[in-house]
Amino acid sequence: MKNKLYKDLLLIFIMGALYMVLEGIWRGWTHISILVVGGLSAFFIGKLNEHPKFYDRKMWQQCVIGTAIVLILEFVSGMVLNVWLKLNIWDYSNTWGNLYGQICIPFAILWFMLVPFAIYADDYLRYKLFHEKKPEGLIKNYRDLFTGN
Repeated sequence: MKNKLYKDLLLIFIMGALYMVLEGIWRGWTHISILVVGGLSAFFIGKLNEHPKFYDRKMWQQCVIGTAIVLILEFVSGMVLNVWLKLNIWDYSNTWGNLYGQICIPFAILWFMLVPFAIYADDYLRYKLFHEKKPEGLIKNYRDLFTGN
């Protein structure tokens, strides 16, 4: 149990840190809360990917489910961090298709496109850190997405 908790926390931390780097490159800055929000999003997508009912699905279906996970976590954390605590970490109020300024359609499309990367990153970390199954490859994930496999 202790070993599993350590493994899960390590994956959340690394995936969150990776997402912070991506966001820093994209926006020019990030916030420490993104370590948790991004880490949990990628972690839950990775946990789902351990179950055949998820990984046996077509990649586009995995992306839809992964995007839903990200949007739920982003909306809930946004309502707490941005609306309730007024930290103003992100605000999509001026973006088309937004919901209370916390999630929006353009970024939902971006999250959809990042899910194959999150799946690969989780698989790769599990392979390198915990000697689990070797991942098939990032290019394969995107090829499967675009070919409908």
